[in-house]
Amino acid sequence: MKSRLSIVLFCILLPLNAAAQDYVPTDENLKARREFSDMKFGIFLHWGIYSMFGQGEWYLHNAGLDHKEYAKAAAGFYPALFDAKAWVTAIKDAGAKYITITSRHHDGFSMWNTAQSDYNIVKSTPFRRDILKELADECHRQGIMINFYYSHLDWTREDYPWGRTGHGTHRDSTKADWPKYYRFMNNQLTELLTQYGRIGAIWFDGFWDHDHDSVPFDWQLGPQYELIHRLQPSCLVGNNHHVEIHPGEDIQIFERDVPGENKAGYSEGVSISRLPLETCQTMNGMWGYKITDQNYKTASELIRLLVRTSGKGANLLLNIGPQPSGELPATALSRLREIGDWLRQYGESIYGTMAGDVGAQPWGVTTRKGNDLYVHILDLKENTLLLPITCKVKEAKVLADGRPVRVRRTKAGVLLTLPEVPSGTDYILKLTTK
Repeated sequence: MKSRLSIVLFCILLPLNAAAQDYVPTDENLKARREFSDMKFGIFLHWGIYSMFGQGEWYLHNAGLDHKEYAKAAAGFYPALFDAKAWVTAIKDAGAKYITITSRHHDGFSMWNTAQSDYNIVKSTPFRRDILKELADECHRQGIMINFYYSHLDWTREDYPWGRTGHGTHRDSTKADWPKYYRFMNNQLTELLTQYGRIGAIWFDGFWDHDHDSVPFDWQLGPQYELIHRLQPSCLVGNNHHVEIHPGEDIQIFERDVPGENKAGYSEGVSISRLPLETCQTMNGMWGYKITDQNYKTASELIRLLVRTSGKGANLLLNIGPQPSGELPATALSRLREIGDWLRQYGESIYGTMAGDVGAQPWGVTTRKGNDLYVHILDLKENTLLLPITCKVKEAKVLADGRPVRVRRTKAGVLLTLPEVPSGTDYILKLTTK
């Protein structure tokens, strides 16, 4: 995404809806958006004391546990095998360009040495190490962007106004104090953005907790987003709210969905903006570690997901739920190695690309970088393919080995004759256009 594409990119990265025009991103922010869009692949890490139960990150809510009893698990949280260098090295070798880790999930437990609450990994556990500090420092050393997930809701703090989840955790709903809770959140965000070096993005979640309120709940997102941009102008703001983008947001998130598909049901009626796009998805079924969930997607399925998101011009944020020991699951590491092997061979068709000239088709997708159009064939039963494009093709070849592809112009577009019927995870053609 260089040179002649810069004007096009500037247009792509601006917000689409009229309300978002109130927010004017700085030059630093626009540069960070372009860099983020070029990355295409990141790893999501859902980790907290919930990993000790092996039942996923919603265990406190799903089991209807008393939050004070649940909090006692912190006294036994000792991830002795956590190794930030090993984590970042494995993720970098997989071809991922950034990491997004849960700084504080809905259970309210903070994974850093926050001064705003003793309910954190340094003060409440025998481990007494700042996970976020170690991971952020290692990311900076290895040249990987570090982003922080941050929950807007909290099932343990009584000052958080009750939403539609967490009612069984035995909090006193009469003690809700939104101004106090809002200050708490902003103080924590200030810590994250002033004590951990450059942060690529703040990734919010939980807005949907008040989507059934009789009176619309005011999350006061505007001042909070302004705080983030003031502390780090290049820090991007994303919010997994499942609604149209809000002023001040720099990323549009699609949970468990390639933009525009809505197979998971979270994106109904939500239009695709011109912000950088990101799809978040799990490797297996859960976000947080669940001991019985070994239903991992194959490497081929995950690579195809990456290809399909890239065909939309979006990034893939692929989740791993670390074990309570501090290790990444062996199957997850195996998938990372396979994805990394594939990206080392075919990464030029993914990194730094934008959505291609031809939208998603039953046979696959396309991506574009400069004059190069990459045709990703995922399902084709013959060796000919008609592309409805008008640009002139100077050269066409199979990306894997450079074999030539015959090109013939027709009234309907460009007819490609391949040297064979495509097979494998992703059969890629590289077309150099004029």
